[in-house]
Amino acid sequence: MHKTYQGRCHCGDVKFECRLDLDQGIRRCNCSFCRRTRMLKTFTPREEMTILQGQDRLVSYRADDSSWPEGDVDHYFCGRCGIRPFSRGYLKDFMGHFYCVNAACLDATDEELAKAPAIYENGRDNDFFKPPAETRYL
Repeated sequence: MHKTYQGRCHCGDVKFECRLDLDQGIRRCNCSFCRRTRMLKTFTPREEMTILQGQDRLVSYRADDSSWPEGDVDHYFCGRCGIRPFSRGYLKDFMGHFYCVNAACLDATDEELAKAPAIYENGRDNDFFKPPAETRYL
């Protein structure tokens, strides 16, 4: 069920609101970027996300190599505390314009996060629809 969530970075300089359906799962990916940032991915269409505060505190990172699928993805970090609350992107064959929200930054209850199914992605091999052989570290 879709619900409106508030979210923020660690220091609170960046705050946002989005509509998500955590029953659709929280994605854990083994690509080098998600693994290193410990991103717990949830997705919402761009129009379902609002940055409430701290737009000027966001620092953007975009990979400049060919490891990303066709489209574009910008990853945002708080310039003060370094937390990655979300990424914004466009992938034609996915959902068009979207936000990838870090579920760890949501002001959701422990119970809501715990009951969301874990979906494992093998981003290391660009096979996002099959889990990698090993998932315990994700």
